[in-house]
Parts: sequence; structure tokens; C-alpha cells
Amino acid sequence: MTLAALPEPSPARAGALRVTADRTTTPAFTEYLDAVAAHCPYLAPSVRYGLTYWTTYAIEPGVELFDVEAGLFSAAVAAAERVRLLAKGARGHLVCENLVVAGAARRHLDWPHWALKNLYGPVGLMFGKFWEGEADTSRHGAALPVPPVTFLSIRPAVRPRDPRFLRNTPDLAEAVRDAADDGRSVFDTLGRDWAAVRSWAARLPRPTKENTP
Repeated sequence: MTLAALPEPSPARAGALRVTADRTTTPAFTEYLDAVAAHCPYLAPSVRYGLTYWTTYAIEPGVELFDVEAGLFSAAVAAAERVRLLAKGARGHLVCENLVVAGAARRHLDWPHWALKNLYGPVGLMFGKFWEGEADTSRHGAALPVPPVTFLSIRPAVRPRDPRFLRNTPDLAEAVRDAADDGRSVFDTLGRDWAAVRSWAARLPRPTKENTP
């Protein structure tokens, strides 16, 4: 299968963010990935085939929260479009792009994550947010590995399984369950300006409880 030209996943700058470690399949925190693999059946084969990618950004000094959100959103859109293309290739269901933001906290991820998963859910992408020091448990009550960094994760949806992560946003769960990527732009009527996207995202029905895919 011939894929279209892939968008650059890690520009040297993304607004208020700048790349400090180029896209790689071998991050420093392999012990964390090994621990997560015990809870995710797709991570180990994804890593084995070199399909889990990491790009690390730093926040420019003195910037506002909105500017960090805008930079992360821009970088994530480029990565999401790459995932859409790679998902059509061999072992495409194992592709995963991760954007690490050094020094960031959960508040820097919340709005970009919320907007992105609603934009790209209907074309079959899932977005996860993880922050340094996050303490969480699995749906079976087991303690999950604590992330050593703050990052946004992007992967193709596993449609028979993933809607359960979205049970408190039933419309989005249905969109993911019925997703089909026909190559359309998710920005046809909205545009990519972060102020406009954030305003749109604020009008969406909010979940009764936060869920992280």
C-alpha cells in the first residue's frame, strides 16, 4: 500500500513549545513502558515493531497556559494526521504517537485532549492524557504505573473495546464505535485556530466523570 506524504510530526517549534528530543522509538523511561504493557495488550507488540514514537517538547519561559495549549494542539494535529496515514499500513493498528511536554501538568493537557478526541473520534483515533506523578487505578482496581513524564498519546481506536472508556460521553462513544476514516478533514467547518477550537470544545456536552483512554 502506498501512503501519502507524511506530515512532519515534530517541528522544531510548535508555538510556545520547542523540541528538545526528536521523534524516537527508544525513550529513556523503558521501565515505565514495561510496566504499562502489563495492562495494555497492544503496547508490547507496538514497541517490538518500532511503532510507538515519542517526541519531547519544552515550554518556552514566561508563556501563558493558553499558549502552551495552542502549541500542544498544533503539534498533536500533525501527529494525529500521521497516525491516520500509518494506520492504513502494515500493523497500522499498533501505531502510537506520544508527545511529551517537559514541565507540564494536567492543566496543560485538559483542553487540547478534550478538543482532539472530539474532533478525531469520528475518524477512529483515540487520545490519552497522562501527567507526571498521576496516581490511578485500572477498571479492575489495580494500581497503574505512575507516569515519569507528562504526555499526550494518540493511536487508532480499537472499536470493539474503546467505547467503554467513553461511557460518560455516550455520543463520542457511539462516534468511535461507528468510526470510519474516509480521509476527510476534521476541520472543514471549524478551522485550526486554537481560540476558535477551544471555544467550540467548551460548548460540547461535558462528561459526568473524567475518563482517560
